[in-house]
Amino acid sequence: MISFGALVKKIKTFAPVRLFVSSFVLIIIIGTILLMLPVSARDGRFTPVIDALFTSVSATCVTGLVVFDTWTHWNAFGQAVILLLIQVGGLGVITLTTGFTLLVRRRLGLRDVQLAMENTSGNTLNIYHLVRTILAFTLSCEFVGALLLSIRFVPQFGSYGVWIAVFEAISAYCNAGFDILGFRWKDGSLIGYTGDPLVSLVIAALIITGGLGFIVISDVFNAKLKTRFQKKNPAHLSLHSTLVLLVSAVLLVLGTVLFLIMEYSNTLDGLNFLEKLNASFFQSASMRTAGFASVNVGAEHDVTKVMSILLMFIGASPASTGGGIKTTTFVVLAATVISVIRGHEDTIILKHRIDKSVVYRALTIVTVAILVVVLSTSVILLSNDDRIGAIDALFESVSAFGTVGLTTGVTQVLSPISKLCLCVTMFIGRVGPVSLGLAIAGKKTRKGGAVRPEGKVIVG
Repeated sequence: MISFGALVKKIKTFAPVRLFVSSFVLIIIIGTILLMLPVSARDGRFTPVIDALFTSVSATCVTGLVVFDTWTHWNAFGQAVILLLIQVGGLGVITLTTGFTLLVRRRLGLRDVQLAMENTSGNTLNIYHLVRTILAFTLSCEFVGALLLSIRFVPQFGSYGVWIAVFEAISAYCNAGFDILGFRWKDGSLIGYTGDPLVSLVIAALIITGGLGFIVISDVFNAKLKTRFQKKNPAHLSLHSTLVLLVSAVLLVLGTVLFLIMEYSNTLDGLNFLEKLNASFFQSASMRTAGFASVNVGAEHDVTKVMSILLMFIGASPASTGGGIKTTTFVVLAATVISVIRGHEDTIILKHRIDKSVVYRALTIVTVAILVVVLSTSVILLSNDDRIGAIDALFESVSAFGTVGLTTGVTQVLSPISKLCLCVTMFIGRVGPVSLGLAIAGKKTRKGGAVRPEGKVIVG
């Protein structure tokens, strides 16, 4: 038997990326055990291991795919466990422990800084301020969101409306997509509030804010807001923040317009124009990474599902609560293609040259993501006896990888092996393909090395 001290010493030798990935595994295991217990279920019975595991992975990886309606199956304790998993998974275990360390010790050790960097994509120059900003901003947004949602839910459901508002606000900011409105419409998500701008716009705002990324939030605060408070001239945003804000806005507007056109006489039928516009905006914000639905996703046209698949695959932004390949990865690859077509040797974005290591990393992420999605889709098709169509299987797989949580209605009929496959897909989508690969390999990234002869390969 290994002693506790030896175990702690062993853990301290872990590479930061391996400890980062392992922290998610640990939380998933704890969540699975708690959700299996009769104390978590509304009927007081044990929940099957595969279903408890699926729910725990979905909550920790802030996805939102569910095998049971959250309110119908889980009681107050089970819902609290799920909400805690969402909060921990959205912020990241390392962010929470780093924030607690700062609160208690007022300083970080070198290893604490390395772990925080791995979890937030920060750097040693701003990691102290960044972690404080993450925690303060997150709690503030969730608190304000819960207050605004209480305006609608408390008059409707009394004191229970407070719990609904808190649950929905945290789930929305963490881009999780879980809801507890099943007592009104089972598996209906927010369909009952399609024409309600208060609920839909507040939740959409939380989704967008959580999906921008902590780095961008910190940069905007320091460069634009803080300087105004100090009566100084606003500073310029970093290239990263500029790209994230620009691409997020473009995708949001494009998704709204396309959804409105494609579903105008379909899932949006029966609503007036403003309600259709509101629902289209909400779906555009949600389909990138959140998983809430204000329309029947399963009834959408196939072309709308294809558009949703593309947006889900791109996902949110780095160091955010969302998944997908990330907006900046998409931009780097798109800019590389354009640069090559124009005859440039380097990738150029907004008059900036992008380092080739960034391009290689982006290419790796997209390649692995495509392989994961293809494999997951294949498993679903092969293990469900033609009960699920190809477009729905692909939709489910991309939704899992992008930690989105939207479904066309097939999650609850999946075979056990399909559920396990989606668990792995959700986990890869949350921790990132490259981070997972480095954690498994247990090796640090290498720079330089032996000089090798140049190889000539013809492509194209």
